[in-house]
Amino acid sequence: MAWLKLSPEVEQALKNARPVVALESTIISHGMPYPQNLKTAQEVEAVLRGKGVVPATIGILKGVVHVGMDAEQLEALARRGLACRKVSRRDIAQVLAQKQDGATTVSATMIFAHQAGISIFVTGGIGGVHRGDASDVSADLTELGRTPMCVVCAGAKSILDLPRTLEFLETQGVCVCGYGTDDFPAFFTPTSGLPTSCRVDSPSQAAELLQKQLQVQLNSGMVLAVPVPEHLSAEGKAVEEATRTAVEESVKQNIKGNEVTPFLLKRINELTQGESLRANIALVKHNAEVGALMAVELAKLGRPKL
Repeated sequence: MAWLKLSPEVEQALKNARPVVALESTIISHGMPYPQNLKTAQEVEAVLRGKGVVPATIGILKGVVHVGMDAEQLEALARRGLACRKVSRRDIAQVLAQKQDGATTVSATMIFAHQAGISIFVTGGIGGVHRGDASDVSADLTELGRTPMCVVCAGAKSILDLPRTLEFLETQGVCVCGYGTDDFPAFFTPTSGLPTSCRVDSPSQAAELLQKQLQVQLNSGMVLAVPVPEHLSAEGKAVEEATRTAVEESVKQNIKGNEVTPFLLKRINELTQGESLRANIALVKHNAEVGALMAVELAKLGRPKL
């Protein structure tokens, strides 16, 4: 496919059945300014490489989807920043047709990773149902209902309506599995008081669960919900307080639609004097470590027999 290019490293790894983990690119373009965004992307990739896993950061440059970006491509995406189109499922065809630059969200990253033959994707947190408007549902949730991909994350962002988010995932037939927990994580905090649909306690158990899901061809995704480490959860309490304040401000200012999340994340970072961003970066790295260990175990199991 002329519009989809695998890096030589990713292509060779998949050919040789070596572990590969996908990474999104909106955290680079829209998550933080240059050069911090580039440094963070490189550090997350380094976490995967340190565990013997090939990273496959996915982004779009001039209408071509790159699965696995080299140093020059990462630099270009990081420098473009907010000038890159934020690409969800609905935006893919337009961005490719108009040969634009785009950063892939959770839903778009899942699509391209699956097309490339990658089964595990690491991110910070998934989207969900927005507070106060049950009709405002992230495309992440519907994508999880139709794309067989394991998304390793710290649960859903706490700015969301978590009970409705889990209900929506249940309706979509998505396995929400707690990693060492029965309690669904709330991004910066390890617990939400809401149950997961199942639990695993090791990378090998997580890999076995994913392989079985792929084997029976359910064609739906799986969330591996990883609680934030204890040393970060204390900082998370301050972030939660800032979150409540930011949500109240967004309602008063009548901010709606796709403007809500960027406003909240920016405001929370301001209220915590940058602490939320630092915690976010550490959280993503922790998820990458868990995802890498799972990918290694999945590679040992081999391709599922259909």
